[in-house]
Amino acid sequence: MQRSLRSVSILIYGLLLVGAGAAAAADDFPKLKAGLWEVTTTTTRREGQGAPKGITMCLDATVQQEMYKMSTGVMSGMCSKHDLKYSGNTLTSVSTCEMNGTKMESKAVMTVTGDTAYHTEAHTTFDPPMKSGAKEATNVIDGKHVGPCKPGQQPGDMIMPGGQTVNIRQMMMGQQKG
Repeated sequence: MQRSLRSVSILIYGLLLVGAGAAAAADDFPKLKAGLWEVTTTTTRREGQGAPKGITMCLDATVQQEMYKMSTGVMSGMCSKHDLKYSGNTLTSVSTCEMNGTKMESKAVMTVTGDTAYHTEAHTTFDPPMKSGAKEATNVIDGKHVGPCKPGQQPGDMIMPGGQTVNIRQMMMGQQKG
């Protein structure tokens, strides 16, 4: 379950960049197309590169907005710096945050292709290193729209690598769908 929550946090980070960009430049920044999204994340740390992890998520405009609102609340409590710059189809985010006594400095660059795909590369350093010994990490997140949500799926439903379904809305409220 810990890995599933970690995958969700990485997904949220990627989607929040889009939501933050949409709020920063609401008139020109494209919103993600509603429907089913495949998101693949690859993480590289001191101990090497992890295997790519993939999830699918049923997304709509309200989920994007709720994720943005949640992220701004979390970031305001943890981060002393969070700068966003939007130019063309590229969003750059630079953050300095603290979590459990560790200062995290992160730079992420997201390139959006219309409303149907995005590619994000995020590099973070940790001082002092995380409990795992990680001093830095790089996450590459690729998302693409693959069609309509599956029958029975609700906006926010995610299918995790192990097949478990969780709903991001319920997670944001501290509940989990099993």
